[in-house]
Amino acid sequence: MFQRILVANRGEIALRVMRACREMGIQTVAVFSEADRGAHYLDSADEAFCIGNAPASDSYLDYKQIIAACEVGNVEAVHPGYGFLSENAAFAEMCRDCNIEFIGPHHEAMAKLGDKVSAREIAKSAKVPVVPGTEGLISDEAEAVKVAGEIGYPVLIKATAGGGGKGMRVARNEMNLKQGLKQAAQEAEKAFANPGVYLEKYIEAPRHVEVQVLADNHGNVVHLWERDCTMQRKHQKVVEESPAYALPNKVREEICKAAVRLVKTSGYTNAGTVEFLVDPDHNFYFIEVNARIQVEHPVSELVTGTDLVQWQIRVAAGEKLDLKQKQIPCNGSAIEIRINAEDPDNDFRGSPGTITKLRLPGGPGVRIDSHVHEGYRIPPYYDSLIGKLIVHRPTREQTIATTLRALDEFVVEGVKTTIPLARKILSHPAFVESKVDTTFIERTW
Repeated sequence: MFQRILVANRGEIALRVMRACREMGIQTVAVFSEADRGAHYLDSADEAFCIGNAPASDSYLDYKQIIAACEVGNVEAVHPGYGFLSENAAFAEMCRDCNIEFIGPHHEAMAKLGDKVSAREIAKSAKVPVVPGTEGLISDEAEAVKVAGEIGYPVLIKATAGGGGKGMRVARNEMNLKQGLKQAAQEAEKAFANPGVYLEKYIEAPRHVEVQVLADNHGNVVHLWERDCTMQRKHQKVVEESPAYALPNKVREEICKAAVRLVKTSGYTNAGTVEFLVDPDHNFYFIEVNARIQVEHPVSELVTGTDLVQWQIRVAAGEKLDLKQKQIPCNGSAIEIRINAEDPDNDFRGSPGTITKLRLPGGPGVRIDSHVHEGYRIPPYYDSLIGKLIVHRPTREQTIATTLRALDEFVVEGVKTTIPLARKILSHPAFVESKVDTTFIERTW
């Protein structure tokens, strides 16, 4: 087992990894930008190094600075968290070239699955359904028009690299398509340094269901059931739950088995998430693999009783999974609410600033994953997530009731947050009855 691990991230996920390491008797080294200097969560690390200025490109995305911190900190492994360099195959390869274990998949598997066109081909070979679309990247406008005419409008223009909704456009006619191709390519180039895009048939009124997987280096792969991530805005998840309430048991079993087949076919190891769209008739289609720990991993942890971050570390250290598929439960119901420093009434505009008052909820079944505190200044340079409220109760009805009670107790002053929107979502009859799709938030509010 590793003795020292560097956490190449910040905020909530950095603290989450440090806590897992401490429970395992592993020392941690933190890195921080000038914008995060003095943040209280850094006190949880055994050592911390400043790696650059506030912009992520000068700090959390700077390979050389992070590798230098690894060498100075005398660590054996790097945990990348989520975002930043977590799905960067070149960084994973660089770590291993420097004899530093990257706590995640091998860089070759990450590269294959990180490219959505390549991932589609792997899914096909694993007999996993994919959304109808182009066989490769779109080379010119005329080809896009031809393909769209064949598969039928509406179509979805998607960047082959990255995620988070960047480089995505829905085209409902030829004019939309021509405009969207250029916009998507420019956005993808800016966000991922890769302008490549492809087309898929746009699935109307879908649900977004993903499967949590774990794979060791000895050929063992298991799933930890599914999560419903349908509640989104701008392709960013807002509420996640496990199990997916509206999914028939037969479909649940099929979608989880499909995820395992894909992971085995790709040679993927460590924790990952296989994402699907599910249409109103419960047909499911593979869309992508997130080759990292997910923001919403706590809901899977709570229904299965499994610490995913600790398993990431154990797998990276060469341990075999002692989890047998038939022994992995799915107990009760869990819901996660992402608390972002954003103004939902103003197109989710970011709301950086100082938290002047903070009161966290508690009680049976309530978990808070957050790094903020009263007096904490939310910097404007990074993702707006300031914490996650996760609730686990025996039934979904109880989980919704407890989550609403916890949201009423949750007080954050000094900045705008998404707490009021979360209350509206969980109180809405369509959510309670699970009669929603990925456009629900945009259509309703």
